[in-house]
Amino acid sequence: MSNAIGAAKEGGHPPRRRGIVFLAAGLALWSGMHVSVRAQAIDTIARVKESIVAVGTFQKTRVPQFRFSGTGFAVGDGTVIATNMHVVSDSLEAGADPELLAIAVPAGEGGSAQIRSARRIADTPEYDLALLRFSGPPLPALQLRDSNSVREGEQYVFTGFPIGSLLGLFPATHRAMIAAITPIAIPAARAEQLKALSIRRLQSGAFPVFQLDATSYPGNSGSPLYDAATGEVIGVLNMVLVRSTKESMLTNPSGISYAIPAKHLMALLSSANVSHPDAAPR
Repeated sequence: MSNAIGAAKEGGHPPRRRGIVFLAAGLALWSGMHVSVRAQAIDTIARVKESIVAVGTFQKTRVPQFRFSGTGFAVGDGTVIATNMHVVSDSLEAGADPELLAIAVPAGEGGSAQIRSARRIADTPEYDLALLRFSGPPLPALQLRDSNSVREGEQYVFTGFPIGSLLGLFPATHRAMIAAITPIAIPAARAEQLKALSIRRLQSGAFPVFQLDATSYPGNSGSPLYDAATGEVIGVLNMVLVRSTKESMLTNPSGISYAIPAKHLMALLSSANVSHPDAAPR
């Protein structure tokens, strides 16, 4: 009691009251920081959406004219799209009304997507990545971060078109934690469980991929996995390649999502002589 009276006489607060004041100030500071981080993420996602496109094919007399295959995003000078190789059609119909490789740029709520012709300029079957160059004005290019800096437990987001052929070309964003950094293929317990693709993958080198604690859907292939604070891309969503190797022993593949590390996309861009705005090293 005397200490409290002394503190009051000196113009200060009693120890318990000072603790409450400090706690309240700390909570207010944390709350302010939390709101700031959330606002930053909202702004980043809105900015990234301007770089997201649908990848597919276009045929003038077909209904619908644009056939959706997967997601892609702008890199390089803004006229190059990064996506999964399996998303890009290998066989296009010829004839009087040829089927063309194309991208669709979403126009937002109530608008019609802009369809632009595209051509494949580079690909790498080993990492299931491809680059397309499209016609028309460039889109904002996303920065790529060296994926060697990624650690398990870090939080990221990805934006794409889940089930885009049914839900429409409206980019959707999902949160994802790096659950594990794991080899794309692992040896089978028994010889009869081995498949040709898994054998080739193990022989050529089982590079690490990002295993995510998020659910991705058909159409999300090719989506960028990025930092919600900065927009820096650290991976490319992929289920087809990884599941066909890592989960080759399963009759029904799991719902686990994976991403190919961005360093392989950076290497593909360099091999294709496409300059890209890398993020600052971390």
